[in-house]
Formats: sequence, C-alpha cells, structure tokens
Amino acid sequence: MKNDSAPVDWVERAAVSASLLCLVHCLALPFLLAALPALATIVPVSESFHLWVLAFAVPASAIALLSGMTRHGTTWLLVPGAIGLALLASGAIPFGTTRWETPLTIIGSLTLAGTHLLNWRRRHAAR
Repeated sequence: MKNDSAPVDWVERAAVSASLLCLVHCLALPFLLAALPALATIVPVSESFHLWVLAFAVPASAIALLSGMTRHGTTWLLVPGAIGLALLASGAIPFGTTRWETPLTIIGSLTLAGTHLLNWRRRHAAR
C-alpha cells in the first residue's frame, strides 16, 4: 500500500510544532525577558513576528485539517481548528498590545495543537 499521506503528515507535524513553539514563545519569553532585562534590548521581538506566524498557521492548518476531513470524514474537527486560529488571530491583531494577547494566544495554540493531534490520529486510523 502506497503511503499517500506523507506530505500531509509533514504539514500536520509542522502545524503541531508551530503551535507548540508559539506556546513556548508565549510562556517562556516573558519570564526570560523579566529575568534578564538586558536581553530585551538585544533580542527584540517585533509585532510583525506574530503576523508571520499567523500567516504560516492559517494555510498549514487548513491544508492539514481539510485533507484529514476528506480522509476520515470527521467534519467537527474543523470547528476547534477554526476556534484555535481565531484565538491566535485575536491575540496577534486586535489584542496584540494588550494584556489579553498572551492568554488568547496560549489558549489558541493549545486548541489548535490538540485539534491537529486528533486529526492526525483519525487520519491514520482511517487507513
């Protein structure tokens, strides 16, 4: 049997990894910057960083979740995927400079990563 899911697996792995890296960024960077004030002047994180990550997350998630849906037929996974992306977008765009940025991004990252993991398991179980 030919493994035609290999490209989708790569996209799914990249999407999960990006979600987890986003989570690490949101949780660790504020503590690191608070502990090392000198580092804040050396390693600036521009607001465009969040937009670039979002620009990667949206198409990668869409490809992975839609291809999973066509394989395993579970349409409800699109809902938490869309919610996770909406929370990430909310944290990056309208709430990007407020106290809501980090909680929205963390919840969005966890929701999206969990959705990708469920999608991955269902896709492989449908083989």
